[in-house]
Order: sequence, then C-alpha cells, then structure tokens
Amino acid sequence: MKDKRLIARLSTGVLLAVLPGTVARAAALALGVLLAAVLPALVARAAAPSPAPPAKPQTTAEVIAASSPSDWRPIDPQYTLYLDLPVGRVIIELAPVFAPNHVANVTALAREGYFDGLAFMRSQDNYVVQWGDAGGKKPLQRAQRTLPAEFERSLRGLTLTRLADPDSYAPLVGFLDGFPVAADPQLSRAWLVHCYGMVGAGRDNDVDSGGGTELYVVIGQAPRHLDRNVTLLGRVVRGMELLSVLPRGHGALGFYEGSETGMPIKSLRLAADLPESERTALEELRTDTPTFAAYLEARRNRHEPWFKVPAGRIDVCNIPVPVRPAATRR
Repeated sequence: MKDKRLIARLSTGVLLAVLPGTVARAAALALGVLLAAVLPALVARAAAPSPAPPAKPQTTAEVIAASSPSDWRPIDPQYTLYLDLPVGRVIIELAPVFAPNHVANVTALAREGYFDGLAFMRSQDNYVVQWGDAGGKKPLQRAQRTLPAEFERSLRGLTLTRLADPDSYAPLVGFLDGFPVAADPQLSRAWLVHCYGMVGAGRDNDVDSGGGTELYVVIGQAPRHLDRNVTLLGRVVRGMELLSVLPRGHGALGFYEGSETGMPIKSLRLAADLPESERTALEELRTDTPTFAAYLEARRNRHEPWFKVPAGRIDVCNIPVPVRPAATRR
C-alpha cells in the first residue's frame, strides 16, 4: 500500500513541476484519482499466479493405463461360452438382459454337447460366419429347437451410457454392461446392435423359427439393417482373429457347398461348468464409469501423433470395449 501512495505522490510531483499553476493542480488531481482506481487491479494482476496450461488430451492407451481396478469388472463365467476350435478358443459373453430365453437355450445346448463335432457352414465376406446343424437332424435333449423372437425389450429399468453423437438407425445409442445398445425413448424400447463381433441366432422367414441351434458372428462392417430382425444374444470378447480369417464359402450367402468344408468345432462349453484351471479369466472395462467416458472422448477425438484431423464424433460400432486378462483381486 505504501508503494501505491509513493507512486501516486511522485506522479503528482512530476505534473506540478512541468505544468503551470491551476492546470498542474487539476491534472495532478485527475491522475491521482486514476491511479487510485487502477493501481490496485494492476498490483493484484501482477501478484496473481500465471494460469496453469490446459491439460493435455489423453490417448486411449493413456486412459486405460490410468484406470483403477474398480473401473473393470470380471466377465461372469455363468454367462460365458468357450467355443474351442482346432486353431484356438473363441470366448463369447452372453447377454441375458436382452435375450434371456435364447441365452438359457444356448446354455442348455452347450451342456448337452449339441455343437460338439459340428462345423462352420458359412463364411460370407464382410458379413458373418455361421455354425450349427443346418439340416436340423441332430437330436435335442432338453434344449428347444425354436423360441419366440427376442429382438427388443422394454427400455424401463435400463441405465444406458449414452453417446452424444447422432445415430442413423436409432434415436439414441450407448452401452450397457459392455454391449452396444440402441433405444427409442418414445416407444420405451431397447435392443442390441449388430456391431463387429456380435453373436446372433439364425432363423428362417418366420420370426420365431430360431432358437440358437444355428449361431452367427458379425465379421464385417456393422450390418445395422439386421437390428430388430434377428435375436442377438452375446458378443465375442476374445478370438475374433480366428473367425474373421475362415475361408469364404462360394455358395449363395457364403455357405459352403460341394467339396467345401467348414472348420470343425471341438466343443462349445459354459465356462462355469469347467474347472477354474481350464477357464480363461477375463475382465472388461465398465461402461458406467468416468474412465469409460474419458475413453469415449479419446476415441471420438484421437490425439495420438499419427492423427492430424480429429473426427469430433463417433459411431457406436467404432467403440470396442476393452477386455483384458483378469487381474488378481484380494
């Protein structure tokens, strides 16, 4: 405060020395008033700390690296299928929230060994691979061959992590427990989305002609036109690289014909039915956390050095939910 008064007195003295009489006194008075009003702000600004530089945007890898154990959840072995092939294991997470009856039926099929010894019957480029008993000749035990369709369900009771970006096929899209979901709030309906790796139950023209004895996996660009036309019941969380390279069928819609043969299936088992030593423990990033929100933003606007023009938006099928080996929890 003493410094401010000193500056004001010095400035006034200079004016009195260089200007005559009344003019000098008036100018000095005006300058004093001005300095009294301005100096406190100038001093405060000089004393204020410099603003912190803006935080550097995170990359997807940095978001995952900074995540905490609570950001991840183990994949439930009660709803996990192991599709064991001669070339390795494909792991499927089931979606009982959206297709409870089909999930229960496919679980029953797995437990009675229905798929063991069957083979892939179809591999259509940029579309799907499919396996099962095409002729429906293999006998069933407790499972059912057909079920009422489960194309969609009520939106009530579901809390989606919603995407801000518009979608071409639905009023809103987002995620629930790792699964891509579309919804129509006005109709209060929700359904799973045909993204890469999603698993569905094949059917004929009758909507109720499927039940899980034939299953397919999306291996190409998301065929969203299939949404609400086929029952989706799960998604592949590991092993897509084994399915996407299967030899393409040369028949209609990629079905194998003539001497073409599809890869045989060693077994399809429920993870919970196997001893822990034979399980593949996995965990996935929870989709209801701030970490997942940061992951979405990092996918929407890529900040890796290679990217020069961030997109600023993203499609629901362009957001792979991270899955990793389960950490040891205490």
